[in-house]
Order: sequence, then structure tokens, then C-alpha cells
Amino acid sequence: MQVGWMTQPIELIIEEPALGSFVWRLLETDAEGANPKVLRDAFDPSDTYEAALAAGQRALHSEIRRRASGQPQAQSA
Repeated sequence: MQVGWMTQPIELIIEEPALGSFVWRLLETDAEGANPKVLRDAFDPSDTYEAALAAGQRALHSEIRRRASGQPQAQSA
């Protein structure tokens, strides 16, 4: 899949806000990689880093497919 048309990088991060509780977050930055804003994040924490990473990767791929199809961005709560 070619994504050269995307001008705002998306970063997937995994955080551990509480011991043994991992959450993913997609951050969108400007073209220079600065000024990050939360694009999407986990509804519920995962028990392992690996599970949070897998869920975050699915969300990232979903976001890329959504953008490639031209669908509008869903509003965050």
C-alpha cells in the first residue's frame, strides 16, 4: 500500500500508566514530527505490552485504510 500522500506522520506509543496495565495511543504530528495530538487511544488497558502493541497496530492499520479510502475522521469522545 502506497502512503506517500500522507503528510502528517502517525506514531504508535505504548504506555504503562499503572503496573501491569498497558495502553496504546496513536499520535498525529505535523509534517516536521512536532506538535503531537491524540488521534485515537485504547478504550481499555491490556494485561501485557505485547497485547497492547497488537491492538495498537490494528488501530494504526485501520486508520491508514480509512485515510486511503477517503472516509472522514471519527470524532474522539
